[in-house]
Amino acid sequence: MAVEAEQEIAELLTRVRAGDQQALAELFARHRNKLRRMVQLRLDHRLAGRVSPSDVLQEAYIDALKRVDHYFEKPDQPFFGWLRLIVGQRLADVHREHLAQKRDVGQEVSINRGGPTTDSACLAACLLGAGSSPSHAAARTESFVRLEEALNSMDALDREVLALRHFEELSNTETAALLGVQPAAASKRYVRALARLKQILETIPGFGG
Repeated sequence: MAVEAEQEIAELLTRVRAGDQQALAELFARHRNKLRRMVQLRLDHRLAGRVSPSDVLQEAYIDALKRVDHYFEKPDQPFFGWLRLIVGQRLADVHREHLAQKRDVGQEVSINRGGPTTDSACLAACLLGAGSSPSHAAARTESFVRLEEALNSMDALDREVLALRHFEELSNTETAALLGVQPAAASKRYVRALARLKQILETIPGFGG
């Protein structure tokens, strides 16, 4: 991050600490695109048409307004990481509210301190897209199942690095900070995860060369 941007964020945080809600709105807006990508990836595909990423972000912003004092209890943490945690908690609440027992949280390895981890179904849905024709529904369902199973065979941390770097488009430094690993380790895992993803896609009809 450029020095000027860091200074601007520091100034906004000073205003937030003084109770300036507009400053918090500006900070949230700075990170909105990243947060939206996070929600788009991790929002359960079964909620399509019922809950939008904008809905989640709007509720998360209200949560941040109510809880921003908690950030200043540990102000050394990156503000983006704290915001991401707030959004992740709101997303988890949405899943509990709308899916109840349908979502097996016991199968989700809690390795991402910035929110819920990426399960294989979310990645599969993102890779397959929305689908273009009802006539392809059966084939798409078969591909989804095969892709989900293959992704589930990946190491959970590698899958999470892939989600953060490739789908959320975070930097290697941001990814390493969120996962609590060294940047070099995060970079190596990303390269490995991309290679594994390529192998997986080559086995799925419509993806392979």
